[in-house]
Amino acid sequence: QVQLVESGGGLVQTGGSLRLSCLASGRTFGNYAMGWFRQAPGKERELVAAISWVGTDTYYTDSVKGRFTISRANAKNTVYLSMNSLRPEDTAVYYCAAGLSLSRLVKSLYDYWGQGTQVTVES
Repeated sequence: QVQLVESGGGLVQTGGSLRLSCLASGRTFGNYAMGWFRQAPGKERELVAAISWVGTDTYYTDSVKGRFTISRANAKNTVYLSMNSLRPEDTAVYYCAAGLSLSRLVKSLYDYWGQGTQVTVES
């Protein structure tokens, strides 16, 4: 099993930036693809970004391309989501997720996920 703990959420103004962190513990020897999905009230879950184990392959949903960057530090069992130019529509609970492959994450087939961290963007 893998435990994922998110941090870094908070309240920011439109145009601001946040960096979310996800620390993995437990069975961290697995070569998991990692990603972030978000859930806003009244909206479906959406995979925001994902990255392969090696880090050479990434995915971003269209609405965040050019604004968000996913990265990972495997030696620290940590994945990051750097968010710039934040908009009110980015407001959601952001969850870290792990999957056996990047394609599984894109299909919303998450093998593990965390408790989430709230991101709120004010106008």
